Amino acid sequence: MNPTIREAKPEDKPFIEEISKLTWGGGDYLARVFDEWLGDNFYVLEFEGKAIGTAKLTLLPEKVGWLEGLRVHPDYRGKGYGRLLHSFLLDLGKKLAEEGKIKALEFATYFLNRESIAMAKKTGFRVRAKFFVFGAKTESFEPEEPERVEPTLSDLTLGIIPVGWHFVGRSEETLDWIRKNAEFYEVNGLRFLVSKKGTTFTPLDVGLATLRATLPAMAWVAKERGLEGFDIMLTSGVKPLLPGLKRLGLFPWEETEEPNVLVFRKNLFPVVEAEGIPTDSP
Repeated sequence: MNPTIREAKPEDKPFIEEISKLTWGGGDYLARVFDEWLGDNFYVLEFEGKAIGTAKLTLLPEKVGWLEGLRVHPDYRGKGYGRLLHSFLLDLGKKLAEEGKIKALEFATYFLNRESIAMAKKTGFRVRAKFFVFGAKTESFEPEEPERVEPTLSDLTLGIIPVGWHFVGRSEETLDWIRKNAEFYEVNGLRFLVSKKGTTFTPLDVGLATLRATLPAMAWVAKERGLEGFDIMLTSGVKPLLPGLKRLGLFPWEETEEPNVLVFRKNLFPVVEAEGIPTDSP
């Protein structure tokens, strides 16, 4: 029997929960978002009557199709099923592009996910941006309550804004999306954001003094959410600050001096520049 890819159904949940428990040491988010993702370009790979893999395409601002949730049950890895799901998403992306709904595909992955990186490069994706993700323990800081604020376009100081593990550009459309999907806080005149259901914070001004001033407020939000730890997403430009970041109580997921989060992009149609020369660069 050959595996088939179909839309996820409520009865797939037990299988997805099993995959989630066996991914990232049980820290995978897939089971938590299962109900939310149903009916929204969320697919499963079915084999012998059970879901053994998943894949999701999420529509982001500026006509981006975001690829996420690509998983294969550990018992079925190494059989090409990940490539099958990846190819399915590429075909879906082309279809949506032909309908005018998206113009590019993007996704983010950890730098040690070599299989995904190799598959991306082989299928025409290029690195759009790089980030550092750091961990922090909530108990390492004396929590300080921040103020909830309403974001404006001027707050989006980064060219590419991490909202959890989604990465979006700077535009009015993006601002509306961020207002629906993230919370903005201010403390000591400094602002940061965190996705509404996530554990990853993004400071909007990066520097050791800024982080020293905002980490207690991030810890307060994390504590309110019942989190023992949280993550910080920082631009690749903080590389010279790595020793200082560690002294602040942040720790990398793996010991590395290079950015550990890669954002990939694939334009689905050539972009015609002013000279009329087509290009597929991000």
